[in-house]
Amino acid sequence: MKTFQSRILRTYSILIGVILAGLGIVLGQLFPIFVDHSANKMVDSRVESVSTYLETTELTKEEQMKINQMITSDFKGHENLVEDHSLWLFLFFTLLAAFLLALFLGASIFKKYAQPIDHLTETAMELARGNYRIRAFEDDFSGMSKLSNSLNILARNLHDISVMRETEKERLKTLIENMGSALIMIDRNGLITIVNRSFLQQLQISIENVDGKLFRKIGLPEKIEDFIDKLFLTESSSREQIQIKRGLHTYYMDAYGAPVIGEHGRWLGIVVVMHDITELIKLEQIRKDFVANVSHELKTPVTSIKGFSETLLFGAYKNEETLLSFLEIIHKESNRLQMLINDLLDLSKVEQVGYEVSLKKVRLTDILERGLEMTSHLVEEKNMEIETTVDDSVHVLGDMNRLIQIMMNLLANAITYSPENTTVHVNIFKNEQYGIFQIQDEGIGISKSEINRIFERFYRVDRARSRNSGGTGLGLAIVKHLVEAHHGLIKVESEVGEGTTFTVYIPIAKS
Repeated sequence: MKTFQSRILRTYSILIGVILAGLGIVLGQLFPIFVDHSANKMVDSRVESVSTYLETTELTKEEQMKINQMITSDFKGHENLVEDHSLWLFLFFTLLAAFLLALFLGASIFKKYAQPIDHLTETAMELARGNYRIRAFEDDFSGMSKLSNSLNILARNLHDISVMRETEKERLKTLIENMGSALIMIDRNGLITIVNRSFLQQLQISIENVDGKLFRKIGLPEKIEDFIDKLFLTESSSREQIQIKRGLHTYYMDAYGAPVIGEHGRWLGIVVVMHDITELIKLEQIRKDFVANVSHELKTPVTSIKGFSETLLFGAYKNEETLLSFLEIIHKESNRLQMLINDLLDLSKVEQVGYEVSLKKVRLTDILERGLEMTSHLVEEKNMEIETTVDDSVHVLGDMNRLIQIMMNLLANAITYSPENTTVHVNIFKNEQYGIFQIQDEGIGISKSEINRIFERFYRVDRARSRNSGGTGLGLAIVKHLVEAHHGLIKVESEVGEGTTFTVYIPIAKS
């Protein structure tokens, strides 16, 4: 693109050239006339001088006249000298020199005043392209300093605004990308304009299949599509709880949608925010089940105690055999009630936020010995055997009393859910990170659909057998929380009719 300096210099050179050419033509026409007039005047003056001189001589009139005529004709014969081409050459070179001189002076002047204009123009164009870092030269000599200063102030302000805008854009992008809730924005044509990471993760969709696509073409669950359609139809905010089934699992989403309104009330599209409330729904269901189970578990022993005590009060106490039988039942039910209350207190304690155990170096074989002592009567009642394969060198970092509680619960469960005359295998070993004890029974086993639920409070695989054995249904829930308090892991493997294996990992104690 031609600069302002080159354009004005070209215009100036054409103008000067035209002026000088016109001047040359005029001078070329007028100069011969002037020269002829001057020559005639000079000839007349010379002839007159000669005539005056001849009059002083002794020549006759006729001789004087002939001499005058000869001089006059001689001067007249040289008039064609003014038509020589040297006159035009002289004019041409004179005017060319004047043109070059004027062009040189004009170029110097235009460079001084036009170049800053070109620079300011280029600076303004760069600002228009979005380059806010460019600056104009502030030259007082050119007279453009005020304009340059104003342009630089504008550039600095635009740069500050651009930086602020980019910062806000990055903050907004970071906020949208890292918010826990799923977010999707759809324009008025149904095309997706914004979607965050949580949305893609929760609905298991890749960004390539979403950005700029029609919301109906990306495989959204039907209920979410219906919710979006409702927002488009009503053009008003709405809230709805959506249930999504994916395979064997059910997810619950709390969806809130609202229209996006631009300037002058122009409707631009909708935005939908979805919160995953699956865990809240599960916790609410667990709470309801817990209240129902506690009420049921408390009702049974309380009803027994109340019924037998009323029977005794109504006269059954007079029969000593009946009295002793009823008192034994009341004692048994009160023990069961006390065990349930203690387990509830233990569970409440280990579930508290910030619950910690006192960690010390403990040998796992000592834990096993205490656990076997406390469950030996159960083994004898069912004529069972306990086979152990232990590594005496395994030391873990744990609370001895709580580890005994874990061991005793798992041993009691293995014995309770195993038939008579079977064997429970206990193994103790270690790896680089954990001390491990494994308890394997030959009992009824657990189906795969129930394995994920056995650590829930009051959940029983065989409700009749566990209740008759005196279990509260809270043992495994307590075990799970105690293992987690030790920063350990617990795993379950089971086959129905073949038995169950519980494996507990407790962090090993560094020597």
